[in-house]
Amino acid sequence: MATSQTTVRDIALEQPASIRVFEKFGIDYCCGGRKPLGEACEEHSIEPDTVLKAIEEAAAGAGEHGRNWAAESLETICSHIVATHHAYVRAELPRLEMLAQKVVSRHGKTRPELGQIQQLIQSLGPDLLQHLAKEEMVLFLYITNLERNLAACGPRPLGCFGAVRNPIRMMIAEHEAAGEAMAQIRLLSDEFTPPEWACPTYRGFYQALAEFEKDLHQHVHLENNILFPRAVELDESYA
Repeated sequence: MATSQTTVRDIALEQPASIRVFEKFGIDYCCGGRKPLGEACEEHSIEPDTVLKAIEEAAAGAGEHGRNWAAESLETICSHIVATHHAYVRAELPRLEMLAQKVVSRHGKTRPELGQIQQLIQSLGPDLLQHLAKEEMVLFLYITNLERNLAACGPRPLGCFGAVRNPIRMMIAEHEAAGEAMAQIRLLSDEFTPPEWACPTYRGFYQALAEFEKDLHQHVHLENNILFPRAVELDESYA
């Protein structure tokens, strides 16, 4: 039973349907998820009981979005991340850059924050794409082989990085950097809220940014809170 003293991360792990609630209230359940719920609610001026009630209601009506990823194999989680979240990032980044260019060219002189948002997207894009490639070509392959070899009582897979916690530590740092960039964008965009007079492209740009951040949070949660801890545990079982 979750309480105000339970960490946000643990609630998200034990009750996957709570993720939608945290997104609704703007509570960070991935990189910043190790705070107690009460502390996270205080930062957003929200009553913990309000959030707990919403979580209870979400859990009661949970369907596919309440899928318990903690019970899935690591191979299944890796495949899902690549097919869903990595594919989304690769498809959405060019669209964000295109929308940013259109909005800045039209409104950048009177809305300087748009240029700042564009610069953050241009900086974030290459870093994220490189991050995805490292996961797919190195880390996820190792994790998948690790799980398979253990099941078959085979040897530890060969890796170029020593213990798996070493590349995982780097991936988590890169997640935090991406999260900080999106937090800056959220601040500059006034919580992704366009002005009342904004044209459809302007509104579409801010909506796309909000959706990108939401997907990033889900993506990072799966890796930081579920995939990576279990991979480290398996890797250390060889010691």
